[in-house]
Amino acid sequence: MAHEALPPSAQGRADVPAPGERAPDPREAQFLATEHWSLLATRSLSWSEAFSRTGMFLSTLSAATVALALVGPATSFGDEFAVFALVILSITLFLGIATFARLTQVNNEDLYWVAGMNRLRGAYVRLVPGIEHEFFAGWTVDPRGISRTFAAVDVSTPSPLHMLVTTPAVVGIISAAIAGVIAGLAAIQVAAGMGPAIGLGLFVFVVGIGLFVGFSIREGRRFIGRIDALVADQGAVRQPEGRRLD
Repeated sequence: MAHEALPPSAQGRADVPAPGERAPDPREAQFLATEHWSLLATRSLSWSEAFSRTGMFLSTLSAATVALALVGPATSFGDEFAVFALVILSITLFLGIATFARLTQVNNEDLYWVAGMNRLRGAYVRLVPGIEHEFFAGWTVDPRGISRTFAAVDVSTPSPLHMLVTTPAVVGIISAAIAGVIAGLAAIQVAAGMGPAIGLGLFVFVVGIGLFVGFSIREGRRFIGRIDALVADQGAVRQPEGRRLD
């Protein structure tokens, strides 16, 4: 069926939809802005939780170190000290593992919220074509657009050096070291020599690092899958191949 011609007064007006298109809702920008602020607030709460958890872990580790320093001379670093150290360090290790897992989730959630905000900026671009030239942050849900929003982090080509200085990596390395110390103490308690105990501790440390890295990769892929599903289900704007953002 042929579409009826637009009246002369509507011809050439940008706010008049083409035949078959949805008419713009004047409330759409308000709804998008509300969602944008909601994502910003959620992102802020996530990072506040990350800082609190990291501080709690480091405070517990400091307290455990002080406790070991006080109990050691009192017990002449005997069997009682070893048992006390194993208990205290095991609790600290549990807290470290829990903190690492949550920090990894917060990092991935942050990527998810950034993708959502990029998608909202893509909607702004559709509402006001050309406004993308005023955005410092990205407006597309792809590695280039997300990297532009993160600014200091290029998610398309991750840097191993940058990964080592992130908060989850620091907590993971410390936790792996605690696991190595626990393994070494346990080995000494079963009458193993200092050499085998150190070797076992180093082995557990390396294995712990590998487990943390594997967990991070698995969680990262899971969240990337969620972002891809969001794009597929809701039709988010993607940056065309070879097109520059500047």
